[in-house]
Amino acid sequence: MSDAEKSGIISKVIGPKKRWRAYKARVKELPENYRTAVEAIERYTMHFVPTDGDSNASMFEDLADLFEQAAADGTSIREIVGEDPVEFVEAFVQNYSEGGYVPPRARKRLADDIERATS
Repeated sequence: MSDAEKSGIISKVIGPKKRWRAYKARVKELPENYRTAVEAIERYTMHFVPTDGDSNASMFEDLADLFEQAAADGTSIREIVGEDPVEFVEAFVQNYSEGGYVPPRARKRLADDIERATS
């Protein structure tokens, strides 16, 4: 077991490992473009949205729910995130976090990743 695991840092970031693994398995089953979008949102939130492990676990599970349902219904990624994915993510995470500073390059990367997923 690594020092990070012993100190609980990992569980503070992602929540309980069992929930994290279940979430990742769900994301893996999504169609490629939906998976790309979820992974972009995940990366953005992991780096720039301060939350606790339980909030993160719930947030990611809800994100998977949203994209699974959208894929099943044939809802496009743009219909989910709109024209501004940063705005979507920041509104989405408000339910789980008080937010924090996000550098412009991170906002651009998220927008670029969503654009790639919707092209």
